[in-house]
Amino acid sequence: MIIYCHSTLDKTLRNKLTEVLSPRHEVHFQKELSDENDAKNIFRSAHFILGNPPVEWFENAPADLKFWQLDSAGFDQYASVKLPDGVKVANMGNWFARPCAETIVGGVVALYRGLDTLTLLKKKLEWVGSKLRGDLKILHGQNVIILGAGTIGQAVNEILKGFGCRTHMLARTSPDADLHSREDLFQELPNADLVINTLPGTATHFVDADFFNTIKKGAVYASVGRGSTTDESALINALNSKQLDGAVLDVTEVEPLPAESPLWNLENVILTQHTGGGRHDEHLGKVDLFLNNIFAIENGSDIIDLVSLSKGY
Repeated sequence: MIIYCHSTLDKTLRNKLTEVLSPRHEVHFQKELSDENDAKNIFRSAHFILGNPPVEWFENAPADLKFWQLDSAGFDQYASVKLPDGVKVANMGNWFARPCAETIVGGVVALYRGLDTLTLLKKKLEWVGSKLRGDLKILHGQNVIILGAGTIGQAVNEILKGFGCRTHMLARTSPDADLHSREDLFQELPNADLVINTLPGTATHFVDADFFNTIKKGAVYASVGRGSTTDESALINALNSKQLDGAVLDVTEVEPLPAESPLWNLENVILTQHTGGGRHDEHLGKVDLFLNNIFAIENGSDIIDLVSLSKGY
C-alpha cells in the first residue's frame, strides 16, 4: 500500500508515521520528494493520502485510492472533486474547534475591553487610562447569535454560556439550534449585541448588506468560519457608517488580506490572520487521526470524522 503525505510534518512526526506503518505500507512525504512531478506521480499511485493537495491534482485522481485524510476542518475548495467509487474521506472534525472558538471569543473580549487599543498605546508609550473607561463593554449578559451549529459553533456557544451570555444558534436542521431559517435570523438580528459567524464556505455571502442593515445598531460582528461567507464590501460599509461598533475577523475573502484593504486601517477591527485553529500540537493531531483511521479501515471499523465532499460536511 502506498501512502502519500502532503502535510508539512517535522522529522519527528515523519518518523512516527514511517515507524508505525512500515513495512506493510510505503510512505512518501511531499517534503522529501525532489520536485512537484515526483510528488504528483506518487500522489496518482497512492492508496492513502494525508493532507490537502492542490485541487487541480484531482483532475487525474488516484485510481486505487481507498482513503483520504484532510488535514483541515474545512474543505469547500474540494466540492467539485470526483473520486473513484468507494473512497472514504475524513476531515479533522472538532480538532480545531476549541482553538477557533477561543480565538474568536478572545478577540471579542479584546475589542470590548479595549485591549487592542491599549496594546497600541503601549507601543507609543502613551498613557490614556481613564479616558477609555467609558467606551468599554462587557461580554456578560450580551445577546449573541451564532451562525452555524457545527463543532466550532458548539464550542463558541459553550464558552459564551460561561460568560453568562444569552445565545441563539442558527442551523437549518440541527436540534441544538433555535433559529432554522434566514427569516428566523432576521427576526432576531435587531436584538443581537454580537454575531459570531462559524459557517462553512458553501454559504457564500450569507452575511450581506441586508444582514448588516437589519442588525442592531452598535453591534459587533465576528467571523471564524470562511471568509467567503461575508460580503466584505458590505461589512466595511457597516463599519464606516457606525452601524457596527466593530468586527473581529479570523478569516477574510482574500488571504493574505491585500495591503489596500480598508480593514487594515479601521481602528475598530481586530484581524487574527486565520490563526484561529492554531495550537502547538496541531500536526500531532493530524498524524494521530490519520493513523487511527487507517487502522479502522484495515479492521473494518468506522472512520472517524467521515465527510462528503459534495455536501460540504
